[in-house]
Amino acid sequence: MIYIQSIKFENDQLQILDQAKLPIEKKYIYINNLEEACEAIINLRIRGAPAIGVMAALSIYIEMKRQFKEKLINNLNDFKINLQSVLDQIGKTRPTAVNLFYAIRKIKEEILNKDFNYIEEALNELKKLALIIFEEDKILCDKIGEHGASLIFDGANILTHCNTGSLATAGKGTALGAIYTAVEMGKKVHVYNTETRPLLQGSRLTSFELNYAKIPNTLITDNMVASLFSNKKIDMVLVGADRITKNGDTANKIGTYSIAILANYFNIPFYVLAPYTTIDTNLDSGDKIIIEERKPDEVKTFQQCISAPYDVNVYNPAFDVTPSRLITAIITEKGIFRFPYHF
Repeated sequence: MIYIQSIKFENDQLQILDQAKLPIEKKYIYINNLEEACEAIINLRIRGAPAIGVMAALSIYIEMKRQFKEKLINNLNDFKINLQSVLDQIGKTRPTAVNLFYAIRKIKEEILNKDFNYIEEALNELKKLALIIFEEDKILCDKIGEHGASLIFDGANILTHCNTGSLATAGKGTALGAIYTAVEMGKKVHVYNTETRPLLQGSRLTSFELNYAKIPNTLITDNMVASLFSNKKIDMVLVGADRITKNGDTANKIGTYSIAILANYFNIPFYVLAPYTTIDTNLDSGDKIIIEERKPDEVKTFQQCISAPYDVNVYNPAFDVTPSRLITAIITEKGIFRFPYHF
């Protein structure tokens, strides 16, 4: 099966698929500096926790290389001071997705806190580390897909929320990755995907991916989930995650918590699929997760079309937190974990 690449890195050039333009236009754009990288993350040209982490690592290398070529760095002390500034700036782009901070932490540990003999050596090591993070995510996706596919039976009707495929990762995806793997194994499935308010990442991106992969799918609005559950049209729910705490509480796209409550009521398995890079071992529970709140215009308008009064008040959190007790299992590259969670 051929997957859409969200990130390309060839000949020291970084490109991302501009997901803000999908599904109308499939266009790759170059990331040449820190400003472009931060703009792309904030404006969702790149999104999905694993993809954000990978792109951040590669764009940090691109920015530091640019500074060196333009002689903004003259010695190793300059390099480290400027690198710290770059890490600080990119760390402010989106607060909830922990993979971003995983990439930042790795760069601090293996580049910022180590001694080098010359700037070129530091840059080479930074590039190596960014590529390791890039390639690692592909491997993690494959392993998550294998474990997740073992839960999918032939003929399953699967509900998913938001986008968790190759657009959200460097590989085949997490929740969608499991579906892709199941299809590759010869299993027949039908996917119901929510449009996912407020950013329509389900209708814009997941529908696009599933059609691209020729997997049977049906788009629904977010408020149709209870109806489908009650009419026994769904066998299981597969979603991704942007941050998982030590106790298994999970932050994911807003609306996930509602689906988990409904799945629990109707006794439908609810699975979360994510790599270890999404697990935040520094947080004990989900009430400590910082939830990003986005601009009101993302609810009041869509692609320059006004859909609400200009002066209406808007509450627009990007994520909610699903308590671990509502999750049937969390699937990582290491296997299938059930409550109480011990990763």
